[in-house]
This record gives sequence, C-alpha cells and structure tokens, in this order.
Amino acid sequence: MAKNWAIAVGINRYDYLQQLNYAKRDAELIQQFLRTEAGFERIFFFTDDSPDIGGKSTRPTRANLRRVFLELFNQPFMGAGDNFWFFFSGHGMRHAERDYLMPLDGNPADIEETAIPINFVTERLRRCGADNVVLILDACRNHGQKSGEGIGRQTEEEARQKGVISIFSCSPQEYSYEIEALQQGAFTTALLEGLGVRGQCATVERLNQYLNFRVPEIVRQHKNARQTPYIIAEPVNKSHLILVPRYATLADIATLKNDAYRAKDEGNLDLAEQLWIKGVSCGFWCRYGSGEGVAKN
Repeated sequence: MAKNWAIAVGINRYDYLQQLNYAKRDAELIQQFLRTEAGFERIFFFTDDSPDIGGKSTRPTRANLRRVFLELFNQPFMGAGDNFWFFFSGHGMRHAERDYLMPLDGNPADIEETAIPINFVTERLRRCGADNVVLILDACRNHGQKSGEGIGRQTEEEARQKGVISIFSCSPQEYSYEIEALQQGAFTTALLEGLGVRGQCATVERLNQYLNFRVPEIVRQHKNARQTPYIIAEPVNKSHLILVPRYATLADIATLKNDAYRAKDEGNLDLAEQLWIKGVSCGFWCRYGSGEGVAKN
C-alpha cells in the first residue's frame, strides 16, 4: 500500500509583508481534502496559529520550516509508488535570480537570511525517497510591492532537473488573486474543484487542463484580470501520474501500463517497476517480473 504524506503551509499574518486574507484558509482546505478525500495518512500543517505538536511550534517561521525539512528529510523514508505533496500559500519573492518562499518572519530587506530558497525545498523533498513528489505554489501574492518578475523561472528548471511535479498558481509576471466572495484564493478554489468531485481530475494532465480553463474564468468573473496557472511535469510520464485514485479511469490505468512497457523496452526497469507499483496503488492488480506485467480490471 502506497504511503501518502504532505506538508501544507498557509500564512496570513506576516511580520514584514502585506497581510493576506485567505492563505491560511486555503491551506486548511487543502489539508482537509488530502486527509478526507485523497487518503493521506500524515500531514504536517503550518499556519499562523496552528497548535504545537510534541512540544514543537508549528508556526511557519523560517526556523520551524527549516527544522522540519532538515529533520524529516534527513534519511529516505518512502519508496516506489509513494507520494509526498508540498503546498504553500503565501508570499514568494525572486531575488538575485533565485526563487524564495517567504515564511511568517521573512523580511524583504534581508531575503537571503530570512527567506527559504525554493531549490532548498525541492532538494529536501526529493530526499524522502518517494518517486512522486508534488510541489504546489500559490506564492505570487505580493501585489503592489512586487516589481519585475515573480517566482517561477528558477523553480521550473529545478523541477525539470529533479523530476518534481510543480504546480504554479500563476505565470511569473502575474499576480495570484484572493477572491473575497469565495473567501479563498482563485487558484486553490479551482485546484480543489479539479481534484474533487466537480472536476474529477485523476491525473496531472487532466488537472492541468482544468486549471488552465477554470482559474482564468474565476479571475475574469471576480477581478476582470488575468491569472494563468501552469504545471511542470517532466519527463512526460509524470503527466500521467494518478493524483486521486478514486477518479482514475480505465484509460488512465492503461496509459500507466503503456508507460511501464515503454520504460521496460528502453531498459529503464526501475521506472517500469515504479509505474507498475503506482498502478497497484490505484486499484488494479499487476504482476511485474522479468520485464513482464499483466493487469486485471
């Protein structure tokens, strides 16, 4: 049985940055979805007033977030077919050609010493050992203070190099909107719709299609503005990853099977095995041995 773990961070009340309205709520709703609908067993949750756990603070300060990344990801604890998601809702900044997440105490006057480089986050996430790592960033909300390009470019390259599926709430030149009428961010509204019963987007590919349609629609309706989310999923088989098994179709599973056969034919038996294991965790039976697999509906 696959392991499903996550970290969810939502920050409204910044020490040195413009306050946000719904980042905390977005993280709360993501945590709720992962636990109740996606079957995640363990979620590390950080918000402005999240309670201490085991005597340790879960307020999303730089020190607390770094502690989790350094301690939890010190040794691999997951394997093939397992999933680890990281969701961040708050401010993000680009400084000296690097992308940063701004923790609760992040100071724009001293970014290198008070913020968290996103490449540090992706490097630590990869250490968990899961072959399916998903990074979800709604971190371009510094409206009115941001000049030039926002986060995205460096993180895109990191995602391609490390094989991390990266979901961005908007393009680097855009702003990620909070919608008062919805009491949420536009991106998280669409994300939860897409992953849930409305969109039933079982795979990365289908979720990308849904977000590309739905986020601009929400923002046009409420803000008469533009917001364009996008997903980096490389190599191409990452786009076939089944995010929500309960909505997977026979076609989705067949695509995984074909990817496994293709990986086997190319001599990548490790990848082939990972794809078969993922298929098993998504509800179909398979046998993998000597490069052969048989699926039963």
